[in-house]
Amino acid sequence: MLSLVLPKGSLEAQVMDLFDAADLTVVRGSDRDYHARIDDPRISKVRFLRPQEIPTYVEQGIFDLGISGRDWVAETGADVVSLGEIGGGRSGTSDVRVVLAVPRDSPWESVRDLPAGVRISTELPELTKRFCTEHGVDALVFTSHGATEAKIPDIVDAVVDVSETGSSLRRAGLKVIETLLTSRTELLANRESYADPARRAAMEDIVLLVRGALVAHGRVLLKLNVADADLDAVVEVLPAMASPTVMPLAAHGLCAVEAVVAKQGVNRLIPALKAAGARDILELPISKIVD
Repeated sequence: MLSLVLPKGSLEAQVMDLFDAADLTVVRGSDRDYHARIDDPRISKVRFLRPQEIPTYVEQGIFDLGISGRDWVAETGADVVSLGEIGGGRSGTSDVRVVLAVPRDSPWESVRDLPAGVRISTELPELTKRFCTEHGVDALVFTSHGATEAKIPDIVDAVVDVSETGSSLRRAGLKVIETLLTSRTELLANRESYADPARRAAMEDIVLLVRGALVAHGRVLLKLNVADADLDAVVEVLPAMASPTVMPLAAHGLCAVEAVVAKQGVNRLIPALKAAGARDILELPISKIVD
């Protein structure tokens, strides 16, 4: 029913892991294969393409659904429906910023300081041109095809580049003077497909599964038994997403407790629970959490 396009490159592993956790495992012959499939009747076709291309192809209806960054939606100006964020930047763990950077010893401290005719290199030329126009800067914008920061100072005067931490720009002797936008990975839909009730229902099912996997990421389920007398002490130690589930057991004076907690720090949490009176503690992986 739905045609899906997934990003090739830096986002690829993150998306594959996410879909696997959502029980939408992507099957293909090899890592170099651009054609794939998902054993789900709601998804009829799966392709892998560069994230730069995906917003345009989704807008044109070549695909019903696609995954790309907000930066590429802004660059292409694609008119698509965002079904929500599904991750961070290229590493999948944080936002990425599209920034304007200049040499560290430059007197320029904002975009308004740039002189007429300033040369800017970027992989996002349309976004950069719009930004300069909005701020009254007459710039010469050149499309970069990699190693953008290396073009300063002998080829261009400034760069617009994607950065998560800014460390690569600092190593290149540059300073960030503006942030054009903050980008995260999004699930995008074609507007006509989204307006169709049957396709929209299928999309909402996919979003439900993917969001469930996102919520579960980095969390585990703890199950434990505790004496009634120690219950308050154990619950006080337990950092749950919501109130923990407490159930009386057949054995008199005992209850079972379940809670979803962050995986990070569980190595300290389990001993603390044991010290508070918990016993029979189980740590179980979680693939999805659906509200």
